[in-house]
Amino acid sequence: MISQESGVILFFGGAGGRDPIRDFMSGGFQVYLGGFQVALGALDVLRRQLAVELGPRGIRVVTLQSGGVPETTREDWREAITQSFVETSMLKRVETLDDVGNVAAFAASDLARTMTATDINITVGRVAD
Repeated sequence: MISQESGVILFFGGAGGRDPIRDFMSGGFQVYLGGFQVALGALDVLRRQLAVELGPRGIRVVTLQSGGVPETTREDWREAITQSFVETSMLKRVETLDDVGNVAAFAASDLARTMTATDINITVGRVAD
């Protein structure tokens, strides 16, 4: 990518929960802390750092943030997970592997050439930015 001065690095993950300090200050108190959240936070920082370092060389870095894709879970859990996701989403549906693939194709294309150091929220409204 560096030699051709173009390319896109796609991360798949999430924000690791929203800002617990902001939640606390707004009257709520939700703790988003744990190994998985810490790992997603590290991924977020890595995305931003790579974007700073590689941007001048024409390389973009984008994270696709899904809240989980039920069709990738164990068959015996799928129905319960899907129902839970539908109930907590603003659009009352779940993201699919096709949705993730379509957004990934967009993010990697020249149509998204102005996007870097950011994430694309494909949580069907389960996470509000």
